[in-house]
Amino acid sequence: MTHYTLADYQQQLASKDISSVELAQFFLQQMAKHAHLNSFITVCEQEALLQAKHADELRAQGKAGPLTGIPFAHKDIFCTKGIKTSCASKMLDNFIAPYNATIVDKMASAGMVMLGKTNMDEFAMGSSNENSFYGKVHNPWDLNCVPGGSSGGSAAAVAARIIPAATGTDTGGSIRQPAAFCGITGLKPTYGRISRYGMIAFASSLDQAGPMTQTAFDAAILLNVMAGFDPKDSTSLDTPVPDYTANLNDSLKGVRIGIIPSFFGQGLHPDINEAINKSKTVLEQLGAVFVEIDLPHHDLAIPTYYVIASAECSSNLARYDGVRYGYRAKNPENLLDLYQRSRSEAFGSEVKRRIMIGTYVLSSGYYDAYYIKAQQARRLLAEDYQNAFKYVDVILSPTTPDPAFKIAEKSDDPVKMYLSDIYTIAVNMAGLPAINIPCGFSGHLPVGMQFIGNHLSESKLLNIAHQFQQVTSHHQKAPEISL
Repeated sequence: MTHYTLADYQQQLASKDISSVELAQFFLQQMAKHAHLNSFITVCEQEALLQAKHADELRAQGKAGPLTGIPFAHKDIFCTKGIKTSCASKMLDNFIAPYNATIVDKMASAGMVMLGKTNMDEFAMGSSNENSFYGKVHNPWDLNCVPGGSSGGSAAAVAARIIPAATGTDTGGSIRQPAAFCGITGLKPTYGRISRYGMIAFASSLDQAGPMTQTAFDAAILLNVMAGFDPKDSTSLDTPVPDYTANLNDSLKGVRIGIIPSFFGQGLHPDINEAINKSKTVLEQLGAVFVEIDLPHHDLAIPTYYVIASAECSSNLARYDGVRYGYRAKNPENLLDLYQRSRSEAFGSEVKRRIMIGTYVLSSGYYDAYYIKAQQARRLLAEDYQNAFKYVDVILSPTTPDPAFKIAEKSDDPVKMYLSDIYTIAVNMAGLPAINIPCGFSGHLPVGMQFIGNHLSESKLLNIAHQFQQVTSHHQKAPEISL
């Protein structure tokens, strides 16, 4: 049963081959069995079983929707009323959210059963899920490797078949990179497609929630529920939400896919290069046409991202001062001591590093030299993509330069760690949608590739991903730990 997809569980529930309570109990057992992965911060057993019981009652009354009774997990960055929302930080270890994030309400209204909150890098800052106050998450394909970050807990749990689906957030690749490392499907939608209300902010102009699933079909099913306008979020897009499952079976004949030759040279692991080349052949057999394109300013992506993201992080995390909520230092001597010790004691090293960088680039005398220049470079990157989409429908690129790396391998070298996001971060700065899907293996570790689309082209990305998955089996493979 662990190898069923979300769509399979939909059918089982609809045919009453299994009840929602039985399904929730099964996955709660899976969570306990694989607790050593450390993919969860909070397990909501009682709440989940009550939700599952209610789902069964709705089904008996003929009131069940498509996702009623489907179990899943939320990344612990979404506020959940009455349940701890920690952002994997000591700062929020005692924070019980007084309200739900919009995405939480949407999935609850659809009848889905939340089993728990997944582990992550603290305040979503990291590429390895080693920066959590609750300890590192292990990659189910190799327990000595990282699962990627910051949505590593969600990726590891879906890959190990502990849960059929989970939510994640992507600020610079934090859905797609862990999805690649763990061999699952991860979709980063267009900025504003899913409400950010109740999602604890890292970098507000870059953060975007999205689904993490086994298949593109499952991702489409979830996106139907997650997407939509929210008046509580000033950046939410007020555009109709299509049925993302409607065009999954469209032919790929004549679809123009852009390839950036410089992405496939030095710096890309040869196994990933080979896997994508094989995937290109599959896509050509499905009717796609490949076109070489260029993103001339892509070498500016990493420095631009880390200036902008750190600046926004510095501003967003200023609210955690030990006064209103969250961690508070004991016996402060005065207000300044309260501020200083509360923040220094509760924030981890990576969060402190980014706050200091962000404060520096926003400070008087450096704002024009760094922050303004970064925003100008961001505009150039966005224009590069718009120019490319005049000639192609989507862009194909690696998701990561290497397969999952060993735990602690890059923890002492922040720059080396940051370079693991080289193929993903420009997408966030341009506000574009992108999807990672598994495309092969490097030894025993899965590798992924990503399709990048123009604004609001999620349907096309899901269509291409689904068609590829219909004729390949990479997404069906699971780590031995799940057997």
